[in-house]
Amino acid sequence: MLSPKALVFDMDGTLVDNMSYHKQSWIDLFEYHKLDLDYETFDRKYHKGSLVEIMAHLFPHISDEEELFRMGSYKEALYRDLYRPHVKALGGLLPFLKKIQAQNLPMGIATMGDQHNIDFIFKALDLDSFFHSTTGGHQVKHGKPHPEIFLTAAQKLGIPPKDCLAFEDSRSGVAAAKAAGMQVIGVRTMLDKKTLFELGCIQVIENYSSLSLP
Repeated sequence: MLSPKALVFDMDGTLVDNMSYHKQSWIDLFEYHKLDLDYETFDRKYHKGSLVEIMAHLFPHISDEEELFRMGSYKEALYRDLYRPHVKALGGLLPFLKKIQAQNLPMGIATMGDQHNIDFIFKALDLDSFFHSTTGGHQVKHGKPHPEIFLTAAQKLGIPPKDCLAFEDSRSGVAAAKAAGMQVIGVRTMLDKKTLFELGCIQVIENYSSLSLP
């Protein structure tokens, strides 16, 4: 395994196992807007890109990006209300972050979540001291699987993407990190081990308890 000069983490499904709450908030949004759409179809056809890009797919008759962002922000508020009583770090995460911090390796976040979601998780888990930078979906034009968010995260850390190790749990996330030139460790919260390796992950973990870097 390589010796990275920086680590870049996705957030949802990577630092926390919260995807079931995101799923339910999407379902609640469909019901609120009376959309005839099941989650599996949504996930297969529309669940990629930035929040505004996703909302534009769901509501093609709306062209105002501010309105689309407002509608997406409502969905994210639903998610936070659902997840707030259950926020918990993935197993072994905090001890792992402390080990990396002791090695003086810079760490960044590359999540399609907005600033409210980043602040929500960071406050709940007291993560501010570990990360040198955060990059959210509101700060990039193109969402995953486009590499922009990982390229931006590496730039903020001042480390070439090829020297960064990414942690991801989703198809679009792994594809984005690899397209940025990073090697990827897959976190098995959404996809199975076989699929993550097929996507190109160099290692797959269920949690951070047994993970160590050279």
